[in-house]
Amino acid sequence: MTAPDDPRARARFLRVDGVPLHVRTEGGGPVCLLTGGLGSSWFDWDLVVPFLTPYRTVVRFDRPGYGLSAPEPATGRPAPTAAGEAERIRAVLDGLGLRGPCTVVGHSLAGFHVEAFARLHPDRAAGLVLVDGSVEPAARPYPAPGARDLAARALAGAATAVAVPYLLGPAARRLTARLSTVCREDLAPAPLVRHCYRTGRALRALLRENARYLDLAAEVDGLRRTRPLPEGLPVTVLAADDGCRSRRTEEWLAGQRELAALLGADYRTTAPAGHLVMFDRPDAVASAVLDTG
Repeated sequence: MTAPDDPRARARFLRVDGVPLHVRTEGGGPVCLLTGGLGSSWFDWDLVVPFLTPYRTVVRFDRPGYGLSAPEPATGRPAPTAAGEAERIRAVLDGLGLRGPCTVVGHSLAGFHVEAFARLHPDRAAGLVLVDGSVEPAARPYPAPGARDLAARALAGAATAVAVPYLLGPAARRLTARLSTVCREDLAPAPLVRHCYRTGRALRALLRENARYLDLAAEVDGLRRTRPLPEGLPVTVLAADDGCRSRRTEEWLAGQRELAALLGADYRTTAPAGHLVMFDRPDAVASAVLDTG
């Protein structure tokens, strides 16, 4: 799965809001930033990157707790928000000295993050690509967000204390990936999966983000009413079609079409592909990025 060596590739750590984040830059040309969904790490984009680097400077980073990034402090930090993730994207780009417009690409949950970035930092957005992005129309968050975040932290701490991530983390990651692809295989390098998913920090990040899922959806809904996308911004919604004509697939594709209509986006499907489109159809993901910005 590893891309051919690129002499322009560089991995580094940037301190953003006090947390060291693992960041990778590769290629040359206009900038695009790739950010993954719930539980994803930088290497989930490995198959896409070689299609982009001849034409784009590609930026990838791990959110706190994922991949090689440090976790956020155990206490004293607010739960994840769409505005906070948009600001994190801006800070990563600024930390790299990339202050011009950028095409932002978000998979699944991170679709909320990049859409918020385009709405809150319109001068920094050159294009927006949602790769099988999350869709939650008229989302209503559950009450007591602080208590939910505290419970997510406590559950992760309890599980880590009895070695659940160490014993089951990589297997859970592999199973999730297999269920999310039509190839039924986790194409990520096994040593990296073991290194990144045996830790309590990854579990804590996942549980905290999952606990805030509907809150993020509602927050983005609010931004859609108050912070329009930049006029003329190219937007693409790329939906995964697994080739099954099941009710679940049809409902998912209908939701993706509605999202594209809401955003005035170019709507594309790619088949056969599961939710981890980057594994099944990396060429289609790259084409959507290159055609968007």
